[in-house]
Amino acid sequence: MEPVIQTQNLHKVYGETVAVNDVSLTVQRGEIFGILGPNGAGKTTTVEMIMGLRTPDGGDVQVLGLSPHKQHAELLPRIGIQLQEAALAERMKVWEALDLFSSFYEDPLPWEPLLEQWGLADKRNTAFVKLSGGQKQRLFIALALLNDPEVVFLDELTTGLDPQARRATWDLVKEIKAQGKTVVLVTHFMDEAEYLCDRLAIIDHGEIIALDSPANLIRGLGRGQRIVFEANGNFPIDAVRQLGSVSQIERSGDRVEVYGDSADLITDVVITLQKHRATFSGLHTEQPDLEDVFLSLTGRTIRA
Repeated sequence: MEPVIQTQNLHKVYGETVAVNDVSLTVQRGEIFGILGPNGAGKTTTVEMIMGLRTPDGGDVQVLGLSPHKQHAELLPRIGIQLQEAALAERMKVWEALDLFSSFYEDPLPWEPLLEQWGLADKRNTAFVKLSGGQKQRLFIALALLNDPEVVFLDELTTGLDPQARRATWDLVKEIKAQGKTVVLVTHFMDEAEYLCDRLAIIDHGEIIALDSPANLIRGLGRGQRIVFEANGNFPIDAVRQLGSVSQIERSGDRVEVYGDSADLITDVVITLQKHRATFSGLHTEQPDLEDVFLSLTGRTIRA
């Protein structure tokens, strides 16, 4: 595998706040690499230093063998960027935006095919302000691809989109990878990271606390399957905990989650509940997912 991004002990401080603390990672060519974390974890600051939009206070970063800060002019034509906070002039038409951004590059891709490719052909004469959230995101992706970049950075791509638009946007990200490009995806959506990313780094308090494929991170949790139900009456927690098929129990109010690897887990738990005449409802099984990993590593406290 060929590394296209390498950071070593990347560090950024704002006053007394350490935003990024010794972040080291490698992104391989052709993969979708996710940077996942809670609000304020330092993920956007990290990727902005990688792109050359912020200057690190310490450490080193190389993108395509170039320094984003010392060789920014050489690097810029080889990367595409979709920022978290992006907007265009309200009255600017779709085709005008593509035509304008094309003029920024010496050898841009023809923008007419991009209209077709990203489902914007029938919106070519539509003003930016009249586009839906999903259409705006498709336009920003098209703009980021005009220079035929080798690496594409997507920051919080689907925030504010409805479920249908989110899924459609995920397909677009897969298509970018299919074109042979490397994608760096910044997100706080667990389902998005699990579906799209080949590997991901979970960042919290400015530090990488886990880095692997979603499947390996979930497997490393070691929780097996999960039974979820509402305990509406007396819940015999001690009796359930003593079952050989049970590895862990979590309870929040009436909601109970029982974990275990044994094929007898469901049978053992149901028989025990019935034996103790416990009242329960909504019992169903779930497999561990990236959200379980995320909560296990970062905690359940809501961030401001």
